[in-house]
Amino acid sequence: MAPQSNPFIKQLASSDRKLRTSALASLRQYLSSHSHAHSAPLSQLDLLKLWKALFYCLYMQDKPLHQQRLAEDLAGLVDVLVPKKSHGAAAEDVEAREGGMLVGWFEAFWLTMAREWSGIDGLRMDKYLYLVRCYVRKGFEVCAAQGWESGGLLEGYLGVLETGPLSPRDVKVPDGLRYHVLDIYVDELEKADVEHAAPIEVVLEPVRNLGRGTVSKAVRKRVKDALEDDRLREWDGVQGMDIDGEVDSAADTENGSGGAIDVAVGGVAAEDDEDEFGGFDD
Repeated sequence: MAPQSNPFIKQLASSDRKLRTSALASLRQYLSSHSHAHSAPLSQLDLLKLWKALFYCLYMQDKPLHQQRLAEDLAGLVDVLVPKKSHGAAAEDVEAREGGMLVGWFEAFWLTMAREWSGIDGLRMDKYLYLVRCYVRKGFEVCAAQGWESGGLLEGYLGVLETGPLSPRDVKVPDGLRYHVLDIYVDELEKADVEHAAPIEVVLEPVRNLGRGTVSKAVRKRVKDALEDDRLREWDGVQGMDIDGEVDSAADTENGSGGAIDVAVGGVAAEDDEDEFGGFDD
């Protein structure tokens, strides 16, 4: 049954919080039923319709604590779509199908955020900033749980980031969304990868590609700030890479660079942008 034929689609955007909560539980069951091999996968159009409803579900939610919980619940929908470990001759095909559904869910999320971002008013922006934070972290958490070296899922998730919020030339992606993802990228990676096991050079590649491809000085400045984050030294293999992932010379280290990540964007001095979202107050 297509999502538009389910009553929970309209109920997700209801002004009645109890109705929205019930609809979210129904959606969770619906996604679970479509994430298995015996069910027809949802199309991108289906997923976009679901995410439009979820966007307005959060839009209707008031009170910061309730907004925070709802944002976390929306991120928790990802858990229903995580590929299950399969066995037998068809195991690889099953996992690939389920992984494709998960990647499609992330893609629909970012397409929705890009489409709606410019229309979010100042009073509602904080809850969407937090939702984005939750989704960046959830993506990294899933990759960590599945195994950072399990290629397919990590590659798919990073590909969604690179063609979505970190796309260098897509005019449909607002710079405000790019700024926020860059600001929180290392924050959420650090939370998800407490053992610093991620292949950090691979994980940073979408950020570097954004720095290489953007024509915006302000975006390049944000890329530079992200790649110079001191916390990146905690991961193996990060000893001072420029935007192309090349190790800085020993002379640079002796001159006091200390192995910092250098985006090498030609000394950009950008104007100040909006402050990074610091989370909700309890």
